[in-house]
Order: sequence, then C-alpha cells, then structure tokens
Amino acid sequence: MSPFHGDDLYFASLADLGRALRAKTISSAELTHLFLDRLATGGPRFNALAELTPELALLQAQRADRLLRRGHVASPLVGIPYGAKDLLATKGIPTRWGAPPFREQVFDYDAAVITRLAAAGAVLIGKLAMVELAGGGGYHYASASLHGPGLNPWNVNHWSGGSSSGSASAVAAGLAPFALGSETWGSIMTPACYCGITGLRPTSGRVSRAGAMELAWSMDKIGPLAHSAEDCGWVLQSIAGHDPNDAATARHKFVFQRRVRRHGFRLGVLALDYGTAPGGTETEEAFEEALRVLRGAGMKVAAAGWPDYPYTDIARTILGGEVAAVHEEFIRSDRLEELVDTGQKEGLRGYLTLTAADYARAAKQRINAARAIFEMFGRFDALLMPTLIGEAVTLDTNLSTRFGGARGASVLGALAGVPCLSVPMGFGPHGLPLGLSITGDLFCENTVLQIGMAYQRETDWHRRRPSPQEPLSLPLRLV
Repeated sequence: MSPFHGDDLYFASLADLGRALRAKTISSAELTHLFLDRLATGGPRFNALAELTPELALLQAQRADRLLRRGHVASPLVGIPYGAKDLLATKGIPTRWGAPPFREQVFDYDAAVITRLAAAGAVLIGKLAMVELAGGGGYHYASASLHGPGLNPWNVNHWSGGSSSGSASAVAAGLAPFALGSETWGSIMTPACYCGITGLRPTSGRVSRAGAMELAWSMDKIGPLAHSAEDCGWVLQSIAGHDPNDAATARHKFVFQRRVRRHGFRLGVLALDYGTAPGGTETEEAFEEALRVLRGAGMKVAAAGWPDYPYTDIARTILGGEVAAVHEEFIRSDRLEELVDTGQKEGLRGYLTLTAADYARAAKQRINAARAIFEMFGRFDALLMPTLIGEAVTLDTNLSTRFGGARGASVLGALAGVPCLSVPMGFGPHGLPLGLSITGDLFCENTVLQIGMAYQRETDWHRRRPSPQEPLSLPLRLV
C-alpha cells in the first residue's frame, strides 16, 4: 500500500521516495509507470517534453528493483525517475538541443551525467525541452524553441524561464521528481526562480560536461533542479567528480553534508536596484523577510558592496567569443535560418564580428572581476540577493529589454564560476513565485546547500504546489 495520498507522491522528496522504495511499498517499475504517464500527459501541456524514454526507463527501473530486492542500495537515487535537459546526449535517443536544425540529431553515446545517474540507479523517463541552442545568441522571446515557449505551471500565460525551461516546468508540475539543467548565464537560476523550485548551479568544473552541447566552454555548468536544497545535494553527489573526458573537471570530491550547521554562517547582502521594476516592491519585501528568517536561524547578516566592474559587458564578450569559436560553421551556414528566434540569429551572427583583441581584453577584465568576487568570501561564507526582481514574465515579453544589463547571481557564476542555490522565497503580486539566491565560494556547495536547508526548515515556500493549469488555446510564437 502506497504511503502517499492523492498527488503527494508526485511532489515527494527524494528521501521519502527512497524510503518507500526500500520499504517495498512501491516498486521502481510502478513509480516509473506513474511518472511516465504523468510526463506524457503533462509534458506537452507545458511545452516541457522533448522525448519520452519509456523503453529505457522500464529497463532501468527493473534493474533498480533487482538492486532493491537484494538490499544493494548504495545511492539514495536508486529507482527514482528523473528528466534531462535535451542538450545532454543519450545513446540512440534524439538530442535536439531545442533547435529545428537539429531535430533529427541522435548520438551513439551518453553524456557523462547520464552515465553517472544510471550508475546511481536513477531512471531516465524523458528528455526535457529547452530554448534553442541554450539561448546562446541572446533570444528575444520565450517562443525561441523547437517545442514552443516554456509554460509556467503556476500560470500558463507566463514563461517558465530559460534555457532549462522544460526541466523547471516538469519539476514544478510534479512530472518528474528532479531534473538536470544547465547554466551558462542564468539558465538554472531563472527557471528555478520563475517556477518556484530549487535549483543548484555547481562550481565550474564540479560536474563533467562531456556529452553536453558546448556553448561557452569556460562558463557551461550542469546542475539539478528539484523540490528542495536537500534533493539537489543528493543529485549533485551522484553527478559530481573528475572526468578525463572533460579536462576542466576538478579533482575535488563532493560528499553531501546533510546535517545543517545552523550557527555562525556569515552572509553578505548584495544590494539590487529594485527601482520601478514590476514586482520590485514585493521582491524587496520578500527578501527582507528571508533575511529575517536567516537571522532567526542564527546566521549573521551584513551588507556587502558590489565590486565596481562592467559584469554584463565582460560576460557577453567572453560568451560571444566562445560561442563563435564552437559554432562558427553552423552560424555561417544556411541552417542558421531554421532557428525560431530572429534575435537569436542576429546575435549569433554578431559574435562573428568579435576580434581576438575584444576577447583578450574581456578575459583580462574577467580575471580582475573574479578576483574581486573571490575576495568577498574572505568576509562572508555566502552572498545573498533575490534571484530575480519580480515574477515570471508573460510570454509576449521582449526579453532583450526585460533582462538587459542587470546584475545578479547569474553573472557571478558566468564570470567567476562560483556555485549558487536558488530557493523559493514567496510570491509576487500575481501569485507567481519569487526566488532567493545563495552564492558561495568555489567548491563550497555544501555551504550554500546548508544555508538553503536551514531556510527551508523555517519556511514552506518550497512545499507549495501550483494549481492545475489549462494550456493556452493557441500556441504563442513570436520572433
């Protein structure tokens, strides 16, 4: 008899699902069938599904059940279904990168993270939709995807965020217990915030990117999206580690420290200009309440000033130069015109005009900016700010004007490669989620996770669920 009631199973923590599997109140095969059915039905509703993987999932679930019967449970993820962003290679299964020119693309190997999760006993139930080419060209509209705009489970007239749109929607709607996303510059933080879930951007080099679509080699990172900080910690433990197939991976071992150190964390607050941004007042109020909660949990909170650097300009030049180097042949080809978003195409072409001198100057500035960021961690264990100002934008929002030039946790990761956790911190004026970002020093994921877990023990924002949403009557496509 299942220990879950109603839809509770679909929003259960990884620990609770693991206990049910080990107690044999539900089998991995049964759990997998339930989530396959739910993803097959709900995935298209939110434009979140790229490819269902039932044959592979059931084979992996049967293997997990054999391990569970024998008591061979070396990983907390044994038997638990998940979804993967569609830029991660999966052997014999389409990997389309969210882009029409690559709709027929199939690899004969698995990405390193897919292999590691299989070894941990997790069950891949589907590939999840994303913004085309991870949005590297600077897309203008949410519709910049082969699968249409990512729809937010809290309100389908609003965006789920990019570029890991399908991963976030799937977790928020209870279509998968957790999912893998990727971030070059905001692609885990934004959808986690907009969809009211928890997202972890690991340190650059913490997780192998072998077998993932390359966008910008010095910025790309792969990380989990889940219901809680604790869930993210368990997933990271399974996918982290050195990989000879990714020369940038570090040899630092990651072991998730679940026990929360409640006292003594020094938290620095990075000020943002809330100005007249929609939802700015509500974001500021929710952030102040989050700081109050953290103080009440025994943490020390003080102001931390932003080092004075043109973060966005530096990051954009580095990104553009690396994207051009990787994708030059495609950008110069006629296939570029098959992309959905006009801004994306223009941005990619524009990267070809960058010079070696442009890239070199930005690389030098990046070193200085990163050093200034690292110096802040001499005074603070972590840096706090709202993940974004305001709620999820509507599907017709011009993203180039909405996000242009903003400071935030995402640019810190793009430039300095530091880890960050985004956790839900309340709701805005239209009932859509807001996010709190916790940024740590290099390889200090356990610090940001422990702060996040302490916050989530005092609040219940991460346990809130969206009401069932009906899809739009017509798909929205803007270019």
